[in-house]
Amino acid sequence: MKEIKTPGYGKIWHISYPIILSLIAQNAVNVTDTAFLGRVGEVELGASAIAGLFYISLFMLGFGFSIGGQILIARRNGEKNFGEIGRITDNSLYFLMGLGLILFMFISFFAPQILRPLISSNDIYHASIEFLKYRIYGIFFAFGNVLLRAFYIGTTSTRVLTYNAIILAGTNIFLDYCLIFGNFGFPEMGIRGAALASAISETVSAFFFFTYTLKVVDLKKYNLFHFGSFDWKIIKTTFNISVFVMLQTFLSLAGWFIFFMIIEKMGERSLAVSNIIRSIYIVLLIPVFAFGSATSSLVGNLIGEGRSENVIPVIFKVSKLNFMIIAAIVGIAVFIPRSIISIYTNDPSLINDTLPVLYVIMTAVSLFSFSNILFNGVSGTARTEVALIIEVVTIGIYLIVTYLLTTVFHLPIYLVWTTEIIYFLLIGLLSYLYLKSGHWKLNKSLIAGISSNNN
Repeated sequence: MKEIKTPGYGKIWHISYPIILSLIAQNAVNVTDTAFLGRVGEVELGASAIAGLFYISLFMLGFGFSIGGQILIARRNGEKNFGEIGRITDNSLYFLMGLGLILFMFISFFAPQILRPLISSNDIYHASIEFLKYRIYGIFFAFGNVLLRAFYIGTTSTRVLTYNAIILAGTNIFLDYCLIFGNFGFPEMGIRGAALASAISETVSAFFFFTYTLKVVDLKKYNLFHFGSFDWKIIKTTFNISVFVMLQTFLSLAGWFIFFMIIEKMGERSLAVSNIIRSIYIVLLIPVFAFGSATSSLVGNLIGEGRSENVIPVIFKVSKLNFMIIAAIVGIAVFIPRSIISIYTNDPSLINDTLPVLYVIMTAVSLFSFSNILFNGVSGTARTEVALIIEVVTIGIYLIVTYLLTTVFHLPIYLVWTTEIIYFLLIGLLSYLYLKSGHWKLNKSLIAGISSNNN
């Protein structure tokens, strides 16, 4: 009998590198927003962090649903049941557009009441509300983007993600330059310009994504974009997988939002430092997130092919490859920390205050290169309720420690950021213990739900 090997490093890299390139392009948006607003003022820099995290926390509900769809798409792709993929995608689009409308209304009417008691600075509060007024118009197009991202990652056809992200980043950088500072005859809008640029760039990106799919993808093979009647059975099965991912991703970002709310009480300088660090942090984490997505897709495909015994070995292969890349990036960053920070600000005192925090997150990123792969491995097995439990426990401890360091012990900002190290250690340990237990192999009925219910 021929031995079936786990996917090799070449296959892992083939799936992962387009995601890495797409995330680099997407995070150029974040870097540009932060760098430009850092030259407008510390209030705008801090407000963009708070308002941005508030928006992203809610957006993660839709992103979480798309991850549940990605898990199902990967499983159907592994089973060669391609016709079900389009039905999952089409019905997910219906759901996400409805969710987008709900979140649009929620942010429009309730964001001021929620943020007012949470933000000490009046200037930061008003700037945050101005940001959200313009930012929310991109949510429908952003949900369309994450759905097609789920389709392409689930089917392991990730190259288009790079093209799409370059269009997204290029549009946003140009519009940021025009709308924040009032260049090329555009109005000078400051923080409102950054928000509007993001919304427009998401719209342009979505039009490209859907046009590309219509022209290049074999729609008949995948039964894609038929837009038939709303199928509650498909939505129910997808939602049963997704609800835990939705809650998990929401809690993850909501936890970070609360983290920044706690830091905001430390003053505008600490918040400005933390927003610069947030932007650098996300850039450093690009390979981690990319390999995490690849892990989830590979695990889903392996289980769909009936090769559960290969799941743990492939997770460790991805972890090793991810760590080598992160170690190289951190190794370079250690030698040029001031140059990295100066991208965001030309204020020498702000650079000096940011420097020790940068060293802390370099350590955290190295740990995350392992823990995030393990955590995505849990999600890829479709035991998303376990991933949620792991997230709840970890976030709870993370926020308690943050509160103690800031409010009880009044430690400096660089020591407050050591909570990230605690977070990654915990989430990695709990994920490893669950995967090692083998309990995830018992989850079969839920994933099979769509086919059995619709045949």
